[in-house]
Amino acid sequence: MNDSARAAPFRTRIKFCGFTRADDVRLACELGVDAVGVIFAARSRRRVTLAQADALRAALSPLVSLVALFMDNDEAEIRAAIARLRPTLLQFHGSEDDAFCRRFGLPYFKGVGLGGAAVDGASLRVRWPHAAGFVLDGHAPGQPGGSGQRLDVADIPAGLDRPWLLAGGLDPDNVAAAIRAARPWGVDVAGGIERSPGVKDGEKMRRFVQAVREADRACHPDPVIG
Repeated sequence: MNDSARAAPFRTRIKFCGFTRADDVRLACELGVDAVGVIFAARSRRRVTLAQADALRAALSPLVSLVALFMDNDEAEIRAAIARLRPTLLQFHGSEDDAFCRRFGLPYFKGVGLGGAAVDGASLRVRWPHAAGFVLDGHAPGQPGGSGQRLDVADIPAGLDRPWLLAGGLDPDNVAAAIRAARPWGVDVAGGIERSPGVKDGEKMRRFVQAVREADRACHPDPVIG
């Protein structure tokens, strides 16, 4: 078991990502997800326009975080999206360094593709010292997320001292086992709850949330309330 597993939370946070339809956002909020992700990365099949983002923002429930995701977008694009969407958090999946990610005055998560890469927690902290957390994905470094490539639990860096989301190939049928094995702070899913890229499947969304909650109860059968 790695250091991150020993520091597992009582409740696994849930982020649903890659929304393109307002009704899907409403359902995600009703199901109790913690965060909703909207993608502006040019290479993503789930990329939205600023006009689409307006409708997604309007569908969001109070107390649900809105995450704007970028991958090597230029500064002007990012600032325009922030002004329009008013996100809670930024998520960067490209070659952005810490100075660039900090430029926008909002907390950020850095996405890291671990497919075929040996990475340790200390090196991540050095490269992005001000990151609020990390999204650990199964795709190869430099490739866009959302590919559905599974992340091998053995590749998860030890020594991460801040929140991290497990991503890559998760779906309602495997997320519980992934939580039991990796004990992440949170999970991040897009394709595993979809009918097609950007079009969510309501039943898969419900089953995913249910599976996460059941895994939490199995991992922490005697929670301390107080």
